[in-house]
Amino acid sequence: MPLPVLDPALYPSQLAAKVDRFKAEFAPFDLPEPAVFASAPLHYRLRAEFRIWHHGDVFDYAMFDPDNPKRPVLMADFPAAGEAVCALMPRLRAALLADEMLSRRLYAADFLSTLSGDMLVTLIYHRRLDADWEAAARRLAGELGIGLIGRSRGQKLTLDRDWVQEELEVDGRRLRYRQHEGAFSQPNGGVNRQMLGWARAQAAPLGGDLLELYCGNGNFTVALAPLFGRVLATEVSKSSVQAAGHNLADNAVANVALTRMSSDEISAALAGRESFTRLKDIDLDAFRFSTLFVDPPRSGLDPATLELARGFEHILYISCNPETLRDNVAALQATHAIAAAAAFDQFPYTHHLECGLLLRRR
Repeated sequence: MPLPVLDPALYPSQLAAKVDRFKAEFAPFDLPEPAVFASAPLHYRLRAEFRIWHHGDVFDYAMFDPDNPKRPVLMADFPAAGEAVCALMPRLRAALLADEMLSRRLYAADFLSTLSGDMLVTLIYHRRLDADWEAAARRLAGELGIGLIGRSRGQKLTLDRDWVQEELEVDGRRLRYRQHEGAFSQPNGGVNRQMLGWARAQAAPLGGDLLELYCGNGNFTVALAPLFGRVLATEVSKSSVQAAGHNLADNAVANVALTRMSSDEISAALAGRESFTRLKDIDLDAFRFSTLFVDPPRSGLDPATLELARGFEHILYISCNPETLRDNVAALQATHAIAAAAAFDQFPYTHHLECGLLLRRR
């Protein structure tokens, strides 16, 4: 797929076409009219990754078009990125060009920002970083008011912190999230806030307890937990579990049991097929689950998780891949019907569309 052309005049029609495709693909399942949540047409990405293209005594930020991967596309700015990233790009470039210690054999620059104004930059090198680099990098971070990380093969130098702090206003609550460099976080902050609001609206009347799979850093957990009696949240990534634990504590969410387990492991545990020492402090029999919440990877739900899902009264499903979502809905068709739907445009000017469904037992 080539690099997208960012033209705000084309955005409404492109989004409408994606929504029409979503509706057509799910028409066999009696899809209700979906709520549509548009992105800002520009400055919507909180993350941006650039190669550094050296030519002569200078360099530029660059990306590569998959249709022509050997030719760099040089970028003075990147209008898809958040305004804070766009404002920082020329200042960072000028500062790096003025310092041979920081620019020598620099390979890439990654930006991680938040709607609340925090910023972290990772500089990636084709050389070993030493104390002289760290001293120069600390000066740069202070001048620009950013967090900074240096990376090279087998090496990571973190100056103070390797995370940014996000704050989102959702339904009158101020939600705080620590988002770590290199770990997954929602790239479109504005649409993420709309996703959280929609998910809360669907969950509000359901009651009972919640099982959440693929909880990541607790993005949805923090927002949804106050709507349920108790929550069991699972995630396979160790760093994400640690981030989720911090975010739950930081938001004073006390009704969540968090464990590091894959979806098939928790499925086996709840079905009584296996026991796990990681669950020794969690009384599974005490939960009265009414709802399953899933935000799986692009591959969707595996057979064991689909079997688990069939036993729930409600399934709240956020998907980054309509194709696997459609397959999963077809597999659940005998037991569950679609009660509500939404389309979230996380990635404008691309074919990607994030989808949300509330499935209710027939």
